[in-house]
Amino acid sequence: MLAKLIGPRYVQLAKTWLPTLSAWGAVGGVTLVYATDWRVILDYVPYINGKFKKDE
Repeated sequence: MLAKLIGPRYVQLAKTWLPTLSAWGAVGGVTLVYATDWRVILDYVPYINGKFKKDE
């Protein structure tokens, strides 16, 4: 269905670029976690969330 909408040439280009775009997306996500307060973001990860409990 996607090929009918945008054409087979662009579907092939998208398939070619998908690994590169996913790698850059992962790098961007890691950079976002590094540049911001990492505990704010990692508090949503279930396994890591239990490791940094505050004793209040």
